[in-house]
Amino acid sequence: MRIVVAPDSFKGSLSAIGVALAMERGIRLVFPEAEVRTVPIADGGEGTVAALVGATGGTLRQTRVTGPLREPVLAQWGVLGDGATAVIEMAAASGLPLLAPDQRDPRLTTTFGTGELIRAALDGGLRRIIVGIGGSATNDGGAGMARALGASFTDAAGSELPEGGAALARLERIALDALDPRLHETDILAACDVDNPLCGPRGAAAAFAPQKGASPATVAVLDAALCRYAEVARRATGRDVAGLPGAGAAGGLGAGLLWFTPAQLRPGVDIILDAVGFETIVSEADFVITGEGRTDFQTAFGKAPVGVARVARRFAVPVFCVAGGLGEGADDVLALGIDATMSICERPMPLDECLRTAASLIESATARLCRIIRASRRGCAIP
Repeated sequence: MRIVVAPDSFKGSLSAIGVALAMERGIRLVFPEAEVRTVPIADGGEGTVAALVGATGGTLRQTRVTGPLREPVLAQWGVLGDGATAVIEMAAASGLPLLAPDQRDPRLTTTFGTGELIRAALDGGLRRIIVGIGGSATNDGGAGMARALGASFTDAAGSELPEGGAALARLERIALDALDPRLHETDILAACDVDNPLCGPRGAAAAFAPQKGASPATVAVLDAALCRYAEVARRATGRDVAGLPGAGAAGGLGAGLLWFTPAQLRPGVDIILDAVGFETIVSEADFVITGEGRTDFQTAFGKAPVGVARVARRFAVPVFCVAGGLGEGADDVLALGIDATMSICERPMPLDECLRTAASLIESATARLCRIIRASRRGCAIP
């Protein structure tokens, strides 16, 4: 029996690698002789670097960069096994986990450090870069990233704007003459797991700024600033990208990458599955077990488990999703190639207990799932 284990991380408790190992232990309790292939994945957020470097036999690197509030942080990035492709996570330089809850303020936070990571990859001679753009603490439309690569953002008086999303309301001119020329000879793929535009009711500010510390009044300020930014950036680059799906990802970093680099936006899970050769891996599997911290209506929009199922479906391979929790709309995934879902929670329990004991809960849930699969393969009635 061949079983493929391809989970995302359970955020706040286990990395994708940790989840995959717990699932494998659960499988071994029921199918000890099975051939198990673990393929930890991600969708562009935290864990993207580890998943890709681990799957391709690449190497990890560290670079000291500017954090979201301009404090120094040591950010990890990687080079894939081909030796030619860099993979970075904006979350490592500009991510929400880098800030305490009382520090979160998308009016001030910057993507400057993400630009410094791109520059580090360029300095390393790498001309293919995968940028995971999930998990941001920012709402600056990628302006900080562009600054780190040589762009200039000034107000009506010609003064350089301060970092952060709120300052973009005063933006008058973007100068690109000093933008790093190496970008023109570089392929950049932006791994994105949402399809939001830059502005409006589904834009970066409205959809994501509240979780980054924004009040309703601040959301309105940030959205207006991004609208101003969109107009000036369109004039400066000749590109009208604000309405494109994914432009609002990571506080508008999606739009910034499209304006100031040769980036293409693609679903993060698709980039990762392509990079690890998942189609070949899954083609001979008997079934696949995937998973994530919470499965709900958002999963159906293209998060990691649905990406896994989309590939497995081509080969008629069943897919089961083991989740930390099942929320509203979880059944939406059943129309997208996932055959069944299962929560790891065995009984009512506090969230902190779930997070603390996630590994053992995942192992137990996977074993329960495998017992059901074993019974169904025998043709037995399942109670």
